[in-house]
Amino acid sequence: MTSKKIQEWQKTIQSIKEELSQLGDMRPGSLSEQYNVCGNPTCRCKDPKNPQKHGPYHQLSYTHKGKSTTEFVKKDKVAEMKRQIRNYQTFKTLTEEWVELSVKIGKLRKKIPAS
Repeated sequence: MTSKKIQEWQKTIQSIKEELSQLGDMRPGSLSEQYNVCGNPTCRCKDPKNPQKHGPYHQLSYTHKGKSTTEFVKKDKVAEMKRQIRNYQTFKTLTEEWVELSVKIGKLRKKIPAS
């Protein structure tokens, strides 16, 4: 029973490894839309009755190696950036599952008597 369970979990880990190898480019963080007001006093964004802010501008924010970073993303790159963020989220989910299964395997192996 225990060795069968270990084999099942190892098969799942192998499947996770294969899925990870197919992910492609990835980026951590989140993408947001930003609107702003310029410094021109006669601009539409300063209209007292119907102000219309400039934008949207897309901004990627993330922390990597302890450093917070914000980058503007061009309109034509937004879809690609969203895909990379999804890939990173998938990466995190899969690696967490891999570690969880590895811990379970380790605990179960401790219970198996040495032959």
